[in-house]
Amino acid sequence: MKEILAGLLLPFAGTSAGAACVFFLRGELNTKVQKALLGFASGVMVAASVWSLLIPAMDMSEGMGRLAFLPAAAGLALGFVFLLAMDKLVPHLHMGCTEAEGPHVGLKKTTMLLLAVTLHNIPEGMAVGVIFSGMLADQAGITLAGAFALSLGIAIQNFPEGAIISLPLVSEENMTRRRAFAMGVASGVVEPAAGAATILLSRFIMPLLPYLLAFAAGAMLYVVVEELIPETSQGHHSNLGTIGFAAGFMVMMVLDVALG
Repeated sequence: MKEILAGLLLPFAGTSAGAACVFFLRGELNTKVQKALLGFASGVMVAASVWSLLIPAMDMSEGMGRLAFLPAAAGLALGFVFLLAMDKLVPHLHMGCTEAEGPHVGLKKTTMLLLAVTLHNIPEGMAVGVIFSGMLADQAGITLAGAFALSLGIAIQNFPEGAIISLPLVSEENMTRRRAFAMGVASGVVEPAAGAATILLSRFIMPLLPYLLAFAAGAMLYVVVEELIPETSQGHHSNLGTIGFAAGFMVMMVLDVALG
C-alpha cells in the first residue's frame, strides 16, 4: 500500500518541486531553456505512452491473435476524443495565449490558466492509476518497478512543467511568489486524485484494462501534439525542442526497460 501511495504522489511531487522554482529564480525561464524542457517533457510522454501503456495493452490482448491491436487502437482513439471534448467543453486559457478556449465564461485569467494545466494532468494521473491497477491484478507482466518507472518518468516531465506554469504568474500576472507556487501545486493535485480514483474503481474496470491503458496513452499523446510540440516551435526557430524530445524519449525508454 505504501508503494502505491508513493507512486501516486511522485508525479505531484515533481510538479510541486518545479513550482518551487519561483522562490529561487527571477523572471521567466529563458526561452531556449523553456523550449528544451517542453521538448523533453514531450519525449517522456511519448515514450511512456508506447512502452508503459500501449505495449502492455496489446500484450494483455494477445489472446485475440492478429486482432490484439484492437483494444489498443480503440482506447487510443477514445483518449484523443476525450481530450478533444474537454478542450471544447471546459473553459481554459493556455500560457502565453490571449484568447481562451471552450465556453465563454466570466472566470479570472488565473483560474482559466489553472484549468488548462489541470486538463493536461488528468490523463497523467489516470495513466499512473491504470498501470498500478494492472500491477495489482498481475496482468500483462506489469511489475512494481515498471509501474514506478512510469510514475518517475511523469514526475521528471512535471518538474519543468511546474516551473513553466508558476514563473510567468509572477512576471506576467504580478502574483506573489507564494500564490504562484500555490497555483502550481494546485495544478498537480488532480494527478494523485485521478490515479487513486482509477485504482479504487479497478475491480469494476479490470476487464477494460487494455482499453484504459490505451485511453491514457491517447490522452497523453493528445497533449503532446496539441500543446507541447507547438509551443516548442513558437517564435524564433530552434532545434532545442527536438533535442529535448530525443533526450526525454531516451530517458523514459531506459527507465521503462531497465526497471520494467
